[in-house]
Amino acid sequence: MTVSAHRPRRSCLYMPGANSRALEKAKTLAADAVIFDLEDAVAPDAKLEARSTVCDAVKSGGYGAREVIVRINGLDTEWGLEDLKAAVEAGPDAILAPKVIDGGDIDRLDDAMSRAGAPDDMGLWVMIEMPKAILNIQDIAEAVGRTRLTAFVMGTNDLAKELRGVNDPPVRTAFQTSLGLTVAAARAYDLLAIDGVFNGIGDEDGLAAECQQGRLMGFDGKTLIHPSQLAAANTVFAPAEADVDQAKAVIEAFADPANAGKGVLKVNGKMTELLHLEEAHRTVAVADAIAAMEA
Repeated sequence: MTVSAHRPRRSCLYMPGANSRALEKAKTLAADAVIFDLEDAVAPDAKLEARSTVCDAVKSGGYGAREVIVRINGLDTEWGLEDLKAAVEAGPDAILAPKVIDGGDIDRLDDAMSRAGAPDDMGLWVMIEMPKAILNIQDIAEAVGRTRLTAFVMGTNDLAKELRGVNDPPVRTAFQTSLGLTVAAARAYDLLAIDGVFNGIGDEDGLAAECQQGRLMGFDGKTLIHPSQLAAANTVFAPAEADVDQAKAVIEAFADPANAGKGVLKVNGKMTELLHLEEAHRTVAVADAIAAMEA
């Protein structure tokens, strides 16, 4: 399945599936994607009601250009398979599955989606939050060629628990290997890479710093746990105005007939190769997509 690389995923906001008011509020928020959560955000005795609430919300629509994703419970739980069936029937843009550990998990999820009647363009996003997933990250990524797999989402809270590591935002010492390997696999296999959550609601400086770290590492966007975090993610993960201007200048320079056949140019004082032209086109396309969404 081909990923729409130019669709903004700067901000991916988790919404608790049991909270119908929150799901309705999502229609008014400046999130690029909303993740309706049936897993961690829902207590066991509320799982069935949350499933119904989420699926009704997805079916009713009204989320505009926002990407709608449903995070199900794992297939090894008593709720997982029925979550998947109901979510597929509701018709979100993608299903998000937790705690995958190898490529076989991706095959099983994809097969279950097919059996439930999922169209080919319904994406499969997966949480990378288990140590075995990090060790098997290439095996997981290689499933992209045979399944609906489209995105990796970092589950840093679960990863901290499993690693017995200490989360020290925004440095995130314990996660550097896991984050780096996941981004590398995503880029090698043309997958989206979405960074994990920042737990400090109200800590604006810490959030901005962690968003910046994720952006520097190559993530496409960040998962969020509160609407107050949207502005920071939307700002940091959007191309800066200066970068867009430079990208347009690069495109114009290589399009100039006087530069035909040249592989290296100097653009605004910067050495620029053909590899920069590809990135320039992507930068402008992402900026245009963000502008269209916000309009």
